[in-house]
Amino acid sequence: MFLYPAAFYIYSMLLQAPTPLPDFPKSIVSLVPSITDLLYALGLESRISGITKFCVHPGHLRQQKQIIGGTKNINTSAIKACRPDLIIASREENTKEQVEALARDYPVWLTDVVDFETAIDMINDIGALTHSSARAGTIIQKIQQAFAQLQPIAAIVNTCYLIWRKPYMTVGGDTFIHAMLQQCGLQNIFADRHRYPAIDLQQLKENNCQLLLLSSEPYPFTQIHLEALKRLLPGITILLVDGEMFSWYGSKMMEAPVYFNQLIATIQKLTGRNFI
Repeated sequence: MFLYPAAFYIYSMLLQAPTPLPDFPKSIVSLVPSITDLLYALGLESRISGITKFCVHPGHLRQQKQIIGGTKNINTSAIKACRPDLIIASREENTKEQVEALARDYPVWLTDVVDFETAIDMINDIGALTHSSARAGTIIQKIQQAFAQLQPIAAIVNTCYLIWRKPYMTVGGDTFIHAMLQQCGLQNIFADRHRYPAIDLQQLKENNCQLLLLSSEPYPFTQIHLEALKRLLPGITILLVDGEMFSWYGSKMMEAPVYFNQLIATIQKLTGRNFI
């Protein structure tokens, strides 16, 4: 009998008539872009049958796999066409109601990644679930080696990370993005908030924000937004950042530390301070 890793939640097991997970899943639907990327890195391309429209890595999968809608707007007919024996979802990305509805008909594996440790657990557990533990172990080793080379900022740099505008939204202390800010040594000024709170620019001033990071996703901040905010927030260093590096848990984490080190060097150059 397959032993389910304890680090994951399985919605189907919470229902009155749970759908058991397969011992060897052959048709996998991924509702999470970063997990689609991970499944590919685990060598499971042939077993991926459905992905979301936001699953942009690797790019060729969008032409070869069934698109089942967005992460929060799932097309159940498209999923049915995949005949999945495993759906992988996320508390972070997907809506509770849609995942629970899917779990009435299909085995659903629900991940819950909030920090570095739970991200590593997720990779290990999906490796076990899909019988690709050896590759999962290699990915984990590469991630750990890469993060060992990360040189975080030593001084306190009060930081806000924006993910949305109209309204402006940031990240609280119980998110994976917050955990990546911590890995960089950056102090999230909204660490006491929950999930993704809406804020206004006055709160940045009140919290002595020194560094404002504008993410490329889910809202695609551009140089135009950066210049507009510079006029409104003089004295605050503002940078555009790659949201995938901060929010894509899984195999993308192998690339993140190199990017973070480059970002830290940029911060030092722009502020004229040696934080390390």
